Amino acid sequence: MGPNGAITRKLAGMSQSEDPKRLSAEHEVTLEDVRALMGASTPHFALQIRTRLRALAAGLPAGHPALLEAEREIARLDTIAFDGEIRGHAAEQGLTPLPSVTAAEVPLAGQH
Repeated sequence: MGPNGAITRKLAGMSQSEDPKRLSAEHEVTLEDVRALMGASTPHFALQIRTRLRALAAGLPAGHPALLEAEREIARLDTIAFDGEIRGHAAEQGLTPLPSVTAAEVPLAGQH
């Protein structure tokens, strides 16, 4: 509790919050766990979801179904994060689509 009885929350790291059941050392990662994180992923949240999938799949043995599904989804998320995604129809004649950020245009952390 904060001043005057107000409830305070620590916001740092909140975007990486995880279902406590999946954090348990006894929890066996399943395809359903991977699919729950995949959900309705969009370019806006692709990198956050990718980070969570990597953490979830870390330590799984090669060939594990959940690892294979996570790797496929991570590759898709990398694509939509940097190249966007097209929904609906292509640009109409005479109109150009909005540009997306490409991996080559994004500086690495610490580089300017």
